[in-house]
Amino acid sequence: MGNRGMEELIPLVNKLQDAFSSIGQSCHLDLPQIAVVGGQSAGKSSVLENFVGRDFLPRGSGIVTRRPLILQLIFSKTEYAEFLHCKSKKFTDFDEVRQEIEAETDRVTGTNKGISPIPINLRVYSPHVLNLTLIDLPGITKVPVGDQPQDIEYQIKDMILQFISRESSLILAVTPANMDLANSDALKMAKEVDPQGLRTIGVITKLDLMDEGTDARDVLENKLLPLRRGYIGVVNRSQKDIDGKKDIRAALAAERKFFLSHPAYRHMADRMGTPHLQKVLNQQLTNHIRETLPSLRSKLQSQLLSLEKEVEEYKNFRPDDPTRKTKALLQMVQQFGVDFEKRIEGSGDQVDTLELSGGARINRIFHERFPFELVKMEFDEKDLRREISYAIKNIHGVRTGLFTPDLAFEAIVKKQVVKLKEPCLKCVDLVIQELINTVRQCTSKLGSYPRLREETERIVTTHIREREGKTKDQILLLIDIELSYINTNHEDFIGFANPPRGPILPPPRRLSPRGGHKEGLEVIRRGWLTINNISIMKGGSKEYWFVLTAESLSWYKDEEEKEKKYMLPLDNLKIRDVEKGFMSTKHVFAIFNTEQRNVYKDLRQIELACDSQEDVDSWKASFLRAGVYPEKDQTESEEGAQENTFSMDPQLERQVETIRNLVDSYVGIINKSIRDLMPKTIMHLMINNTKDFIHSELLAYLYSSADQGSLMEESAEQAQRRDEMLRMYHALREALGIIGDISTSTVSTPVPPPVDDTWLQTGSGHR
Repeated sequence: MGNRGMEELIPLVNKLQDAFSSIGQSCHLDLPQIAVVGGQSAGKSSVLENFVGRDFLPRGSGIVTRRPLILQLIFSKTEYAEFLHCKSKKFTDFDEVRQEIEAETDRVTGTNKGISPIPINLRVYSPHVLNLTLIDLPGITKVPVGDQPQDIEYQIKDMILQFISRESSLILAVTPANMDLANSDALKMAKEVDPQGLRTIGVITKLDLMDEGTDARDVLENKLLPLRRGYIGVVNRSQKDIDGKKDIRAALAAERKFFLSHPAYRHMADRMGTPHLQKVLNQQLTNHIRETLPSLRSKLQSQLLSLEKEVEEYKNFRPDDPTRKTKALLQMVQQFGVDFEKRIEGSGDQVDTLELSGGARINRIFHERFPFELVKMEFDEKDLRREISYAIKNIHGVRTGLFTPDLAFEAIVKKQVVKLKEPCLKCVDLVIQELINTVRQCTSKLGSYPRLREETERIVTTHIREREGKTKDQILLLIDIELSYINTNHEDFIGFANPPRGPILPPPRRLSPRGGHKEGLEVIRRGWLTINNISIMKGGSKEYWFVLTAESLSWYKDEEEKEKKYMLPLDNLKIRDVEKGFMSTKHVFAIFNTEQRNVYKDLRQIELACDSQEDVDSWKASFLRAGVYPEKDQTESEEGAQENTFSMDPQLERQVETIRNLVDSYVGIINKSIRDLMPKTIMHLMINNTKDFIHSELLAYLYSSADQGSLMEESAEQAQRRDEMLRMYHALREALGIIGDISTSTVSTPVPPPVDDTWLQTGSGHR
């Protein structure tokens, strides 16, 4: 058996087995163990009960073992059992052990004879056992019973293979003597994963039930169907003995008597029987553990190294240490501030490549969404002219005016400027939502301390809401300032001095994005879009490379822009929203001609699809810069058409045209100013202020909101994770220590020489 170090090997592996089972999947190590494989009613359970000397395994017809049972036998002066899932309870009544196994099996698999690969860990302490670790696996079956699935045979085989295919497992192949050994499912499965027979031990049961005049002498002498590690015969209690509660010790005595008295087995009686099998398994498992020590040690060391860094902060951990809590609080708040600033200002390290972060999304609101909202409130031309004419007439009153009144210009301009309030306030709301989302993302790192996370989120969000009111007041003040004085001396204003005969400003489409006048040469946007509404007969939806300029929308086969598919002039084009199709993940908008002409081939509108709503908004903003505006609400257009039946004399028409162009010029100046001031105002009053608040005041607010102890109270998950990690760490350290003590001073028994096992070659492909 070797020295004391060797005797400690099996308990060591038991400790590892328990540590890793309780911790779960955090440590993937194949621990040396013996897997018991056999057909239904082959006598596997009886062999295990004979080892223990007690009836403790469930019995019955059909599949009784429905979950793997990891049975750890430990030599001890007292006799009791304990389960890993209820470790605090010691079972001295082995009938209760059976009931607990049945209850625990049903808890996971249900009562319908289903199976599960989740093991039950049972440890039995007894003066009658040798140190041994076995896994009792479900019996191999062919026919489903009750509510079992039709593929139960393959489910069981997959589970068995999952255990016996590990190089660290010895395979105990149990076969009854009253069946043809060449057809043994247990031996065939063992051969499949262990073709050299290095890990397979044969057990022949039911020797007492063979037909009269026959025996298994040639098998047990390893002559007929040889295995490298040989066979051991055992005699279990019959069903009549079990029903009659025959004592296992008496059964072992009867087994001993059977081998001594049987003429075929008398000469090898010392190498047969349950006690000898237990001794052989103890020796072979111990030797097997010894052989696997080098690879086990390297796995343990690599696992230990991976845990080292995380465990370092937990080694001297004291949950109630106020110094630790203060330090952790300061670090958490500081890290939160750094994370928030990086998400807003951008950072070269830890760049998110999956989605836009807070700062990038706010940038899109400032420069794509907000300009789009401004243009969406574009005034209807006929309504505007009618309002200007009414203003002129009302100012002149009963007199007929000879000159264009500037009061009419002021009245119309102020009415247009007031309309800016709604998109400006909407812009603030969008930025606030992004800021709050950014705060939530940053506080996710505080998950270990739920109260701290909750309080941090509440305090910063409350501050943002307070700044919301001040920011909106300031923006409304900006608009009120614009209303308070109409500066007709502005350098960009066309003025009354030389009123034009036609529209003063070229259509927005002819303005380049930088305000120059490059006719159609400036590219506003490039990118992939899908034309969504081409019929399947004509090729179906297809992705193209689109190029938008101030004059046209062109699309090409790919981004090389060599093969142009079509060029669409932007005259009389408008944009409308299109509802997302059922089951579609694309977001769609459409371009159509206001004069009811086909836009492309026989299509009245082309539907363009993007992967996200953000891309749709971005393209819409680009079309606005090219002068392609959103469609007006249909009902508004119809009402406007009904009311626009008034007529004007030529003099009034000239005055309306003059004021119309002046309003266009001045509102353009206001829009430009607001587009510039909005991001600056929001940045100063809200975003920068929030950053300063987090860096300089958040900590004080946290201290005043709750005491440090409750703030830094760990979540149950974090405490459990820490405990499990420390348990794992100490288990690994202990295991490495024991392995280090015994590995250099033990001598292992060599594996038996190869035998002629061609009789099993036909089964190697069996599944």
